[in-house]
Amino acid sequence: MRVKKDDEVQVIAGKDKGKRGKVHDVLPKDNRVIVSGVHMIKRHTKPGRVRTQTGIIEREAPIHLSNVMPICNKCNRATRIGYKFLEDGSKVRVCKSCGEIMEK
Repeated sequence: MRVKKDDEVQVIAGKDKGKRGKVHDVLPKDNRVIVSGVHMIKRHTKPGRVRTQTGIIEREAPIHLSNVMPICNKCNRATRIGYKFLEDGSKVRVCKSCGEIMEK
């Protein structure tokens, strides 16, 4: 997947278009990601044995992977991702705009 946990992404489609946030969780089986502060939903919960919070809870819902783009650390804008092999044989993600390596 081109997006990993703790990446900074920008939403490019949907009701939250233009918002930026950090990837909280990646769901590769469903091709979805959970981004902090994006696609907030209200969940009505009843009290239970495990749940301590009840009432209307606002939380993030998964958003489709095709609706987000990673943000490059160097050029600070949403960009496409390419892959490159280094001399030691490791595969890294690179920014298609500036060519900068996007690994942490």
